[in-house]
Amino acid sequence: MGAALLEASGARNTVRHSVRARHTYRGMHTAEHFFQVPLDHFSEAGRRGESVTVFAREYVSTEHSEADAAGLPWLLFLQGGPGGRGNRFPSLGGWSKAAARNFRILMLDQRGTGLSSPIDRNTLPLRGSCEAQARYLTHFRADSIVADAEAIRAALGSAPWTVYGQSYGGFCSLSYLSFAPEGLREVLVTGGLAPLGGSAERVYRATFQRVAARNAEYFAWYPEDRAAVTRIARHLRATEEFLPDGGRLTVERFQMVGSFLGGNTRVDALHHLLEDAFVATPDGDRLSDAFLEQVRGLVSRAANPLYALMHESIYGQSGATDWAAWRVLADFPEFSPDAAEPLLTGEMVYPWYFEQDPALRPLRDVARLLAEKDDWAPLYDPEQLAQNRVPVAAAVYTDDIYVDRDLSLETAASVRGLQVWESGEFHHDGIADDGEAIFGRLLGMARSDGR
Repeated sequence: MGAALLEASGARNTVRHSVRARHTYRGMHTAEHFFQVPLDHFSEAGRRGESVTVFAREYVSTEHSEADAAGLPWLLFLQGGPGGRGNRFPSLGGWSKAAARNFRILMLDQRGTGLSSPIDRNTLPLRGSCEAQARYLTHFRADSIVADAEAIRAALGSAPWTVYGQSYGGFCSLSYLSFAPEGLREVLVTGGLAPLGGSAERVYRATFQRVAARNAEYFAWYPEDRAAVTRIARHLRATEEFLPDGGRLTVERFQMVGSFLGGNTRVDALHHLLEDAFVATPDGDRLSDAFLEQVRGLVSRAANPLYALMHESIYGQSGATDWAAWRVLADFPEFSPDAAEPLLTGEMVYPWYFEQDPALRPLRDVARLLAEKDDWAPLYDPEQLAQNRVPVAAAVYTDDIYVDRDLSLETAASVRGLQVWESGEFHHDGIADDGEAIFGRLLGMARSDGR
C-alpha cells in the first residue's frame, strides 16, 4: 500500500486548490483553503475518477509581517476522532500560540468532516444503496487522510512539514510515517500511539480496565455521585425520559456521559452535570430540562456520525471488527446497564447506537456492513517504522482511558528513534490543560538531534 500512496502523490499536481476568504482578528491572520482531491488515491482509475473537497484553515500570528509569514514552515495539525472536524480557534492560545511563533498552522478538516465533503444521515444516502455507502466510507480512513495531506503539501509548495497529531491524529501520523515519510520533517503525537497489530478486542479489553479504574477514582473524589448515577439509572429503567431531539434516554445512553472521565479539564464538570439532574414535578421527580439538554450534547452523534460509523475500523487491518467493544463488554459486567451500580463508559461504540440515536438510525445497515468487512487494508508498515528516520516525539498519558498506556509503549518501541515522554499528570485532553508546555516539550525532544 505504501507504494500506492507514493504513486498517488505523483498525481498531486492535478489537485485543484483555491483560497476563498482571508480574515484578520484577535491577533491572527486566517485563510480558508479548499482542495479537490481524488476520492480514491490508490488506483489509476480512482485518481482519474471522482474527487472530494478537503478544507483546511491557515492560522498565522499577526506578530509576523506578511513577508516573514510567507517564509514560515508549515505545521499540519491532525485532529482527534475519527469524525471530528478541525478546531476553530477564536484566538491563538495554548499549543497554537506556542506553534504560531515559528509556524504557519494548517488546521485540517479530515475528509468527511466539517467543510470537507461532509458525511451524515442526509448526505450519505446520495451514494445509493447501503452497500454503495459502505464502499464509499472505506475511503475515509487514515491511509486516505495521509494521501490527502501529501497532495495538499505539494499544492502549497511546502517542504517536508511538521505534523502534530492528537489522539486519532496520532494514529494518522503513524500511517504517515509508514507510507510517506519523505513528506515529514518531524512528528509530534499527544495521546495517539495506536497499536500496530492485533485485534480490536485487545484494545477494548485494555481500555475497559482503565475506564473502570477511572470510575473508581472519580467516585472516590465525589462519593455522592455514586448514588446519583445509580439513582438516575434506576429512574431510567422505570420511567421514560426523552432528550430534546426526541430520542429516548436509556441507561446505556446515560452511561456515555463517562466521556467526561477522559480529561483533566472536563472531569469535574461531570459533578456539575449530575448535581442538578432531578427536579420535583406534579408527577414526582423527573430529569430536568437542563440536564437532558446537556446529556443530548454528549450522547448524540448528529454532529459527528463518522465517529460511530468508523470508530472500530481504525483498528481494522485484516479481519472483521464485528462490534468488538460490544463483545468484550460481556467480560465486564460492571458496565452492563442492568448492573446494580453501573459504571460510566468511555468511547466504545455499540450496535445499539444505531437503534437509539435518531441521527444514526438511518445508517444502521451501513454500520453493520462496515462491522462485517473482513478485508481492510493495512494502516501501518511495521518494517518502515522499524527503520524510521523522521524525528518523532510522543506524549503518553499513564492513565489515558482512550489510548492505553501499555499498548502505546509497545508501539513506541517498534518505531525507530521515537522518543516518549510519559506523564501521569495529564489525561487524554492534556493539550487543553497545558498545551503550550506540552507542545514546547515535544518539539524540543524532536529537535534534540540538532535538526
